[in-house]
Amino acid sequence: RPFQNHLSPWARLIDRLAYRFGLLFVVSAGNQVFPFGMPDYATSRDYEAADAASRARSMVATLHGVMADRRLLSPAETVNGITVAAGNIDAVGPADRALARALIDPFPAHVAANPSSSLGPGFARSVKPDILMPGAKEHMTCVGNHKHIDVRPAGASRGAGLKVAAPPRAGRENLDGYSNGTSAAAALASRTCHRIHDALETTYGDAFLRIPPVQRAVLLKALLVHPAQWPRETAELIKSTLGPTGRGQASKQKDNVRRFLGYGYVDADDAIACAADRATFFATGVLGADRIATIDVPVPVAIGGKARPHSLSATVAWFSPILPGRKSYRSCRLKILAPAELDALGVSTERWHPDENQSNRGTVSSRRWSGANAPVVAPNMTIPLLVQRDPDQGATVDEAIPFGVAVTISMPGEIGIYDEVRARLAPQ
Repeated sequence: RPFQNHLSPWARLIDRLAYRFGLLFVVSAGNQVFPFGMPDYATSRDYEAADAASRARSMVATLHGVMADRRLLSPAETVNGITVAAGNIDAVGPADRALARALIDPFPAHVAANPSSSLGPGFARSVKPDILMPGAKEHMTCVGNHKHIDVRPAGASRGAGLKVAAPPRAGRENLDGYSNGTSAAAALASRTCHRIHDALETTYGDAFLRIPPVQRAVLLKALLVHPAQWPRETAELIKSTLGPTGRGQASKQKDNVRRFLGYGYVDADDAIACAADRATFFATGVLGADRIATIDVPVPVAIGGKARPHSLSATVAWFSPILPGRKSYRSCRLKILAPAELDALGVSTERWHPDENQSNRGTVSSRRWSGANAPVVAPNMTIPLLVQRDPDQGATVDEAIPFGVAVTISMPGEIGIYDEVRARLAPQ
């Protein structure tokens, strides 16, 4: 059923099981497959003849106008789980893409959520969906015409779909077919979690496997969401189309963007491996009531004194006990405090990312800082990153809360970052 501010029994069950047994649930946002009107176009020919920018603006404005009917489907409002929306991404080649010529691409030049993908926000206006994963490039088909056209999302096909295993037929078992939508995206998110776990197990062996399962679960949660980023051109499109304009409207503009994109699109390869010009750190543990954990993050000397774009990003994820009979529901909140060394690093809060208030409403909190001024880096410099557990809401929770943290330092093109940091952090 559609989420309308009240958590479904299914979502509450998932949240309870996640905390009690340390399970990471990956949930699809849900697909909205019913027709809807496109007021900007009188005929399908007008829609097809429109340029890429006009199509994209019209689709964003239309979906925004009917967003009350396109909310998350139960149990996608889960607080402890990860909710996945479908991005318009697949691996279809040009020759096969031509097979979808009779259909209309609503976002020809943008990485965006498919029109059928349910919209956020989640419970207590938290960031939902959390991430976008590939759900195939969805096309639209015209199903009616009156004062304007009515369209609906087309099904998966060879020209616009993800290739998947298909059920046996006529005695043949090695068949494949095509799928799309949020369920396919959630499957890829689940697979990405397995790949992250395998990479950590391969690299760290028993040291990683000795981490308690519940801490590994929240660590996977953090590492899955951590690389998510808003596609810049798509965020600009949503901002310019929906506004609101004027001073002091930045938070409302970001609300509109995150309704469509969550924390952003996740490239599975970025979630699994570092690069020469980027280093990702991870940590996990438990936090008692009103406590702070300090994580010292090494800063590579390689970025010092270079006036080039660079960034620092941090994500903390946890499982919260729930209070079903109370309005607060989520009883524990963790957050990452802004480091005092931001000025020395030459970075400030990233504009194209949910702000601190928006990201602190769920059980994943993500912060990004970026800049192009030259950092001032001393030898063996570290950044003390603080993860704080705020006072519990409602009834006091005595149990320690498991959390996972992911931190990335990057300067595109500076290839010495990863090797330098790896040498400093090599296990003894």
